Amino acid sequence: MTTTTNPPAPTASDPLGYAFAVAGAVLFSTKGIFIKLAYAHGVSTEMLLSLRMLVALPVYLVILVTLLRREESLRRLLTPTIVLSSMAVGILGYYIASYLDFLGLNFLTAQYERLVLFTYPFFVLLFGVWFFGDRMLWPVVPAMLVSYAGLLVIFGWNLAINPDGLLIGTLFVLGSAITFALYQHLAKRQMLVIGAGLFTCIGMSTAAVVAIAQNLIIAGPASYLTLSPPIWGYGLALGVLGTVLPSFLMNMGMARIGARATSSTGAFGPVVTIIIAVWILGEPFTIYHAIGTALVLAGSVLFSRAERRARRATG
Repeated sequence: MTTTTNPPAPTASDPLGYAFAVAGAVLFSTKGIFIKLAYAHGVSTEMLLSLRMLVALPVYLVILVTLLRREESLRRLLTPTIVLSSMAVGILGYYIASYLDFLGLNFLTAQYERLVLFTYPFFVLLFGVWFFGDRMLWPVVPAMLVSYAGLLVIFGWNLAINPDGLLIGTLFVLGSAITFALYQHLAKRQMLVIGAGLFTCIGMSTAAVVAIAQNLIIAGPASYLTLSPPIWGYGLALGVLGTVLPSFLMNMGMARIGARATSSTGAFGPVVTIIIAVWILGEPFTIYHAIGTALVLAGSVLFSRAERRARRATG
């Protein structure tokens, strides 16, 4: 297989890569808001996920065809092994992780969901050490503990005020974070071969087909005819603002700066989610939320700094 058209290896000092990753994180943060608004209209998890993908699928297919027509070198890279592995990784990161997250939002507030999902950088680190030959960076462990202490503060408040579904919802979203962390490592390896754009189109298109097929099996084609205009509107917002734009931005950032550096830029997501959730959804924001959020974000900042220092020290 030729690799002359491969993109350069990621470097953690690329400002444009960080800009892409931050923009993607901010847009991804709107996803939970649109999901909660749609759930208020009684739509099912499977239907909402399929609407998101129904909107996104044509965009990815058009871009995919355009890329393949424009660059003959890309077509040569698409061996059966690469295509099938990209499809599998796409299902992992864009269908399974998304489905678990959507399920969790049936039980959790958008603020808490985003903070739980925000723990995925720690799983990125652990999976890198366990499965991909990365070196364990012990100085980041205290930062991880700080963030999890913040989650425990908010979990405790929810447990005292509204415990119904809290544990199962937390487990769903934590499962989403774990799945997405594994996806990031696998996706980076695919993108080093075929590029961020082509991989995103293949992975997301495959996940979209799976999500749409799931809803067709459960509810049938006629179920789409019963949806109200607001639900279609939320599906459109999820497809464009919560899926298409951030997926390309995050993957372009990941291809330039790597999985770990990309995961460290997500601090903007919870802050944006909290502001919108309090403003639009009327979710509570107490002193416990403030303390918990501050700890989670502080842990993320400390994690990033400790990681950079540890990497410099080890060469």
